[in-house]
Amino acid sequence: MATVRFAKASRIYAANQAPAVNRLDLDIADGEMCVLVGPSGSGKSTALRMLAGLEPVDDGAIFIGERDVTEVEPKRRDIAMVFQNYALYPHMTVRDNMGFALKMAGVSKPEIMRRVDEAAKLLELEPYLDRRPKALSGGQRQRVAMGRAIVREPQVFLMDEPLSNLDAKLRVSTRTQIASLQRRLGITTVYVTHDQVEAMTMGDRVAVLKDGLLQQFDTPIGLYDRPANLFVAGFIGSPAMNLLAGVSTSGGANVLGATVATPGTQVAADTRIVLGVRSEDLVVDSDAPDSECLTLNVELVEELGSDAYIYGIAAGSDTRIVARTAGRQAPARGERVRVRIRPEHLHVFDEATGVRL
Repeated sequence: MATVRFAKASRIYAANQAPAVNRLDLDIADGEMCVLVGPSGSGKSTALRMLAGLEPVDDGAIFIGERDVTEVEPKRRDIAMVFQNYALYPHMTVRDNMGFALKMAGVSKPEIMRRVDEAAKLLELEPYLDRRPKALSGGQRQRVAMGRAIVREPQVFLMDEPLSNLDAKLRVSTRTQIASLQRRLGITTVYVTHDQVEAMTMGDRVAVLKDGLLQQFDTPIGLYDRPANLFVAGFIGSPAMNLLAGVSTSGGANVLGATVATPGTQVAADTRIVLGVRSEDLVVDSDAPDSECLTLNVELVEELGSDAYIYGIAAGSDTRIVARTAGRQAPARGERVRVRIRPEHLHVFDEATGVRL
């Protein structure tokens, strides 16, 4: 096993363009599942390809363990990559697909057989070893691609959106299998996805990228509870965090006509700020004082059984807000409800810089 380190690594496609990956600093621990997440064009796949040796590093360095692999060709980096399109040979059986890289490396037949059988058992592919890819479902093909990586016994797994071709239900079950498998094997894994829910449920730590720049590298709960800036706050979490413009006061803030306490945050009075509030931290409360509440005109209610999400517009503004409430107590579309902000879970950001205060 091995650690992985990006040391101010950059990839620049053209001199007059911003870097696709800009001075990326990441230290990934031995055996860790690190997820790179961000919108399209954020640089996450480019960073993975730099680690794989498929993209050059224009500045900085990349290390696997103590070895600088910046100039090392891909086949000598001791990595195994899983792609989103599976890349299976259609004319080969599952067994031959899984063992092909070992065969090319000159590994003996008995050793190939042993490794393939072990991986097939681990992935529950034993009944399918003599089938060809066209006879498998999408989820089974993805497991074969995983098996092909596992048999190589690499120092690092690289996974580039491996679930994007699966339907929603299969994606949920397969991501659970991959996360469980990675923890059993203990192999350092770098996983790329654009899906923040996937990132939060799979990663030991998650690196959030935007425009080639690392925004925050933290545990899933760290990203959720203490986002470093407005981008992370709005990107992490489903539904997205409510971001409300306001002005600071002594010990609090005025936002959309309500006075909100901001305990633990020291901000000069009359500073323009943005308050971040998760949907679960907006409480429907008809008894709270008017000065502490926001009034919502309800446009849509998503009833999910035990919970419901209220989508509304704050009265006197065009600010859209989503609040979570008990499913059996949800208001109807067209109603007006008052919601109170829980100050203990409030996030405060500087409006000008977007940085957490």
